Amino acid sequence: MNHRKAVSFSGLTLALGAASQTEARGNALPIGVFDSGVGGLTVLKQLQRQLPQESFVYFGDTANVPYGGRSGAELLGFTQRILDWMQALPVKMAVMACNTSSAVTLEQVRHAYSFPILGLILPAAKAAARQGTRIGLIATQATVDSQCYLRALQEIKGDLAVFQVACPEFVPLIEQGKLECQETREIVQARLQPLIEARIDTLIYGCTHYPHLSRVIQAALPEGVSLIDPALHIAQAAAQELHLLRLQTSATERKKKSKVAYFVSGCPERFADQTFQLTGQRPSVVQVPAPQPQASKDVIVH
Repeated sequence: MNHRKAVSFSGLTLALGAASQTEARGNALPIGVFDSGVGGLTVLKQLQRQLPQESFVYFGDTANVPYGGRSGAELLGFTQRILDWMQALPVKMAVMACNTSSAVTLEQVRHAYSFPILGLILPAAKAAARQGTRIGLIATQATVDSQCYLRALQEIKGDLAVFQVACPEFVPLIEQGKLECQETREIVQARLQPLIEARIDTLIYGCTHYPHLSRVIQAALPEGVSLIDPALHIAQAAAQELHLLRLQTSATERKKKSKVAYFVSGCPERFADQTFQLTGQRPSVVQVPAPQPQASKDVIVH
C-alpha cells in the first residue's frame, strides 16, 4: 500500500503529473471534487469519463461522515473550510459531489470564491423532469428537509408530482461496506415502499452514495422506473461550464492522462479499502487535518 502519513495544509504539495508549479497555472489547474466520504467517487468517475484530459483533487471529509444529520451551520462550516483549502491549492473549479452540501450550502458559497462552484441539484432535477411526471427522491434527511429538489422540480415543470423519502441508514451501510447483505435489502425495501405505492415513474438518487446500492435498489423497484444519477448530469454540466469559461486544459496538456490526488480528513487506509471495494482500485490517500484558509499554494499530484 502507498498510504502517506498525515500532513499539514501549510506544507501540502499536490503533484500535477510531471508539471512544475509554474506550469500548473490557469487551465492546467485541477478540478476540486468533495464529499463527506466515498459517495463522491460516483461523481469523480463520471467527471473522468466526460473530461479525460483533466486532473482532479478529491477530498472526502471522512472524519465528519455522514453529513445527512448535520445542522445547516455545521454543513456551511465544513463546506467553507474545504473550499478555502481548495482555493489555496488552487483549483480552477469545484464540484460539490454531495447532495446535502449542494442542497444546504451552495447558494451561500457559490459567489464567495474565485472559481466556479457546481452543485448537483439543478442538473439532476432537469434530467428527472425530462424523464417522467411522478418523481421519487431518496436522499439524506438534510436534503429532504431543505426541499431544494421539490422547488427545483416545480420551477422547471409545475405539474410534476414529487414524492420524497429520507434514507438515513443508506450512507452508514455503504460506508461500512454492506452493499448487498440481507439487512441492506430489507432496509432498502422498507424505504422504497412508500414510493412504490405512490407509483413513481422516475427515481432520483438524491445522495451520491446511493448508486453504490444500485443493484439492491433496482431489484426492489417495479420494472419501468427510470433512475436518475446526478453524477452523470453534473459531469455534463461541468464540461459545459469549462467550455463556456474557456477553462479546459490546453491542447498541449490534453496528451497527459487524467490524474487524481485523494485526500481525507479521517483514516486514509479505511478510505483506500472502501475505494477498492467499490471500484477495484486502491488509491494513494493523504490524510489532512481540517482545512485551513491559509493553506500553501504550492501544489504537486502523485
